[in-house]
Amino acid sequence: MKKYSLIFFLIILGTTYPQTNLKIGYVDSEVILSQFSEAIKAQGDLDAITNKWTSQLDSMTQTYQASIQDYQKKAETMPDDKKLEAQQRIIRMEQEILEFRRQKFQQGTGEIFKKQEEVFAPVKKKIYDAIRKVAKEENMSFVFDKSGDILLLYAEEAFDITFKVLDTLKRGNN
Repeated sequence: MKKYSLIFFLIILGTTYPQTNLKIGYVDSEVILSQFSEAIKAQGDLDAITNKWTSQLDSMTQTYQASIQDYQKKAETMPDDKKLEAQQRIIRMEQEILEFRRQKFQQGTGEIFKKQEEVFAPVKKKIYDAIRKVAKEENMSFVFDKSGDILLLYAEEAFDITFKVLDTLKRGNN
């Protein structure tokens, strides 16, 4: 739906202001994020946190599975009260695993998504500032991201400001 709204907007804009020199540019944010050192560092920091939490989750899961196997081996010889204790302990472990997974990784509300926003906020600001600066220098009315939700069907290379934005970011002139 977004791409149809954009196309409609551009058609209306082009027919309403045909005498205007409308200059449109685009960037490839994936290229910027893969080559901008601060974005690479931020992604590394986020990956380190994710790996730490994944390791914790794996450890919890292994302990849980070992408890289940141990219970299954000993269940026939256990008194009923010990069976009940072991079952409750296994249930608690399962609940702890589910809660840990929810707290850390749940889509949209998990800590990893909050950390992602926290770690990438300064990077995004620098990128947007650099885009704004290059767009003003190039007298552009619009700048699109060709790697985002908006589908870019065609663009002349002359309008690609990705590497100008990267250069601005690397020089620190934003």
